[in-house]
Amino acid sequence: MFEVFKQLGNKHHEKYYQRAVAIELKKSNLSFTEQARIPLMYKDKAIGSYRLDFLVENKVALEIKKDNNFSYKNIEQVIAYLKALDLKLGILANFTAKGLQYKRILNIN
Repeated sequence: MFEVFKQLGNKHHEKYYQRAVAIELKKSNLSFTEQARIPLMYKDKAIGSYRLDFLVENKVALEIKKDNNFSYKNIEQVIAYLKALDLKLGILANFTAKGLQYKRILNIN
């Protein structure tokens, strides 16, 4: 992701950062699913779904944002993904005027 920021800076739409990150993940030979559909279940019934930017190695949820800070809403979004997928680690990456910033988010339940 640092290479993506180095090349693109911070003036683009989120979707372009996502596309560039996908290129870098492929170059790194990491297995990943882009725009992974996550079903939300209630008592064994699907009641909705989420769309995660990247599921990397079936272990890490990666969400890309273009914000100047880490909003509580975005952090909650990643936590919801982690719980729905029963994952331990999520990364929220922000492309900002100050550079690429990231936050590790843990599912402790």
